[in-house]
Amino acid sequence: MNNSLRNKVVVITGASSGIGRAIALESASRGATVVLLARREARLLEIANETKELSGTQAMVLPTDMGKSEQIEASFKKLVGQVDQVDYLVNCAGFGKFTPFMESDMTQATTMFQVNVLGLMYFTRLVGRLMISQKFGQIVNFGSIAGLIPTTKSAAYSASKAAVIQFSNVLRLELKPFGIKVMTVNPGPVYTNFFNIADQTGQYAKNVAAFMLDPDDVAWQVVHYFGTDKRELNLPLSLAVLSKLYHLFPTLGDYLALRYGSRK
Repeated sequence: MNNSLRNKVVVITGASSGIGRAIALESASRGATVVLLARREARLLEIANETKELSGTQAMVLPTDMGKSEQIEASFKKLVGQVDQVDYLVNCAGFGKFTPFMESDMTQATTMFQVNVLGLMYFTRLVGRLMISQKFGQIVNFGSIAGLIPTTKSAAYSASKAAVIQFSNVLRLELKPFGIKVMTVNPGPVYTNFFNIADQTGQYAKNVAAFMLDPDDVAWQVVHYFGTDKRELNLPLSLAVLSKLYHLFPTLGDYLALRYGSRK
């Protein structure tokens, strides 16, 4: 263990699995005190035990449905009642569902935006105000390559992640005068239980295996950029390049997205 994050507080939403869990463990391995938010309290308690073994400090567990503002506000009140500062906020909570938009359930789309976008914005506003009063801090919001490159059967999910990306871009400008940094992380497909909900057939995960990221690798890169002026992290490199090319050559981009990027 190194001590680069000793005496730092890292707050993580969506911390019960996948990238959120990996970031909690990576942060704890560097000495951080972690605050874990997700719906599943039992799972958070398990992860809290793992992080304590790594950092030697007790994690804070805040069971929270990020789609419900009253739970977000209650968790924030508990947070500020137990910690003196928040150095890093990492917003990982989110989910997706792959289905043709004309056949999609709009109730599910509404819930997706409530969690992926509005819950993130609401919690970020609360923590962001705290960071302004501290005069330091960094906010890391998870968008997605899907918010940069369109593929079929992901209209609502892609739109929610595009909203996170643009929200983060504006937030970066507004918080810069206060010394608060904002970074957006846009990963491609990651080996997590995300696909248990998004792609229950398992077909898409097989088709994009060549681009699949390991959550531990993503976590290492995210924590590596804590405290820096990095504004956007797009992973993997191949999809990062493709996202740039898409905006330079949109007609060709549409063709490639239909031919190779829509195998769901």
